[in-house]
Amino acid sequence: MSKPALIVVDMVNSYDHPDAEKLTESVETVLPTITDVIDGWDGPTIYVNDNFGQWRSNRDDLLETALAGEFRSLVEPIAPKDDAMFVVKARHSIFYQTPLEYLLGQEEIKEIVLVGQVTEQCILYSALDAYIRRIDVRVPRDAVAHIHEDLAEAALKMMELNMSADVSPVRDRG
Repeated sequence: MSKPALIVVDMVNSYDHPDAEKLTESVETVLPTITDVIDGWDGPTIYVNDNFGQWRSNRDDLLETALAGEFRSLVEPIAPKDDAMFVVKARHSIFYQTPLEYLLGQEEIKEIVLVGQVTEQCILYSALDAYIRRIDVRVPRDAVAHIHEDLAEAALKMMELNMSADVSPVRDRG
């Protein structure tokens, strides 16, 4: 049986978009936990990142842009290593028109752990898409960032109740 995969969602980001101020505040809060999870992870790690409409972009281009931006300090600690798997997405779900489902199947991965951003958007939609694919989901509530706290709480509750997702904090797991 394979190990769960850690999916780092949309963390390679220049934060040059509406709601960036609210989001970066939340990212600053959860970044130490996300960094600890990535650094301590013993299994496959896959970064899935929005391409921000840059259709010729790839991992290196996205990382270079993010590291050149004002919020370099939010990207540096979680920057993907050279050997990390990286999938580019164009919409909210990590599965929507990406090769991720095929990749997980090849690796015989039946469980994913989602960390990153945005809880009430990309994390929620990705958890739902995993659930309908019969992939077990964990979303550590202290390792996902939000724009709107009330919507994030509602999203976490929906993931827990409707998708049987484990949303317990990393810090409670020891």
